[in-house]
Amino acid sequence: MFPAKTLKQVIGHEVAISQQMIERIELWGAMYRGQAPWVDDQVDSLQIEQGICREFANVCLNEMESSISNEKLDKIYQTAIRELNENLQAGIGLGSFCIKPLGGSSVEYVTADRFVPIAFDARDRLTSVVFIQVKRISEDSFYLRFEFHEWNQDQTLRIQNKAYHTSNVSSIGSPVELSVVDEWEALPEDIMYQGVERPDFGYYRNPIKNEIDGSSCGISIYDSAISVIRKTDTQFSRLDWEFESGERAVHVDVTALQPTPTLDGKGKTRYVMPKLNKRLYRGLNLSKSNGEELYQEYSPEFRDGSIINGLNAFLRRIEFAVSLSYGDLSDVNDVDKTATEAKIAKKRKYNMVKAIQSNLKDCLEDLAYALAFYNGMTRSGYEFLCTFKDSILVDEETEREQDRQDVAMGVMRLEEYRAKWYGETLEEAVKNLPEPAMVEE
Repeated sequence: MFPAKTLKQVIGHEVAISQQMIERIELWGAMYRGQAPWVDDQVDSLQIEQGICREFANVCLNEMESSISNEKLDKIYQTAIRELNENLQAGIGLGSFCIKPLGGSSVEYVTADRFVPIAFDARDRLTSVVFIQVKRISEDSFYLRFEFHEWNQDQTLRIQNKAYHTSNVSSIGSPVELSVVDEWEALPEDIMYQGVERPDFGYYRNPIKNEIDGSSCGISIYDSAISVIRKTDTQFSRLDWEFESGERAVHVDVTALQPTPTLDGKGKTRYVMPKLNKRLYRGLNLSKSNGEELYQEYSPEFRDGSIINGLNAFLRRIEFAVSLSYGDLSDVNDVDKTATEAKIAKKRKYNMVKAIQSNLKDCLEDLAYALAFYNGMTRSGYEFLCTFKDSILVDEETEREQDRQDVAMGVMRLEEYRAKWYGETLEEAVKNLPEPAMVEE
């Protein structure tokens, strides 16, 4: 992303994003790609960030039913959301994303690092935005397109396009005509639409309060866990080193090795153990005169237990910070929690999932309108439908077992149980109940 000051100069408007927020989005993006600042040749990324986002996206969309009552428009809509899951994952990671129609059923998913928010309404819905497209021509030649969308409460929509050429993608460069890029030639430089009831794109943001700059920009789901994620990556590197450094080896006196000339022809010699694993044998200056053998085994005791326990402790802290349930990241068999604590954790995850689903529903509803707008169907009388189920809170088998207990206790009637689990009406359930067993006197 470009500096906030530069964006303001190019766009000609105040931007609703600070330099601090831009830098944080860049950090979230690097973490999501496994390129966090602390990752180096000693510390690898566990890709916990992607795991967190994938879990929330899968749970949120697992039982989503979303459609449009108009058959033609629904076909367009279903094609448009085909890649929703993978893009929702990235959106949850970077705090927000937009779904921008391109005409027909084609859409573009734009993450927070590729658009500039200009204005939000009272509901934190994005109403004005600039989308940035980069077209690479050669190693040192880039074309940039700034696509400005401005929707107002008076139901007007204005779209502007500006193009720039630069030799360095980190700078904007000089303005050029849209026609210099063939696929941009037909785009309008400035156009106005009347009677537009909503923004012409869908916008999703995480349901997390922005404490970074106080703006309406979305916050990454793992922002509050950044420091713990860094410690977790480091802790896993300790575990990896524990196994690597503790590999069995045999210390061999150099007199037990056979000298052989090097392959570089410089007359130097190196010592090898013929036909034996290089990883297993190490040459040392051992001496029998000290009562030592020519061969000594090196097999230290592993301390992996304590390191793994520490790793699990960090993972649980991450689960708490991002509102996952215990066991989503940590070892489910090593979660020493009471039934009440486990239930609270599951409820915490449920509440976050419901909040994400609520914001996602608003995004998809705006997308449905945008698709109708670009396909000339806003007056078709369509109805947008979107529902989510609550199975995250209690799985089906657990719920069924609870119902059996309720029947046994007498707080639930048999016909109610049968109607619920066999898909029957109460009248059908009563007729299908088994006859009571006859008791012989």
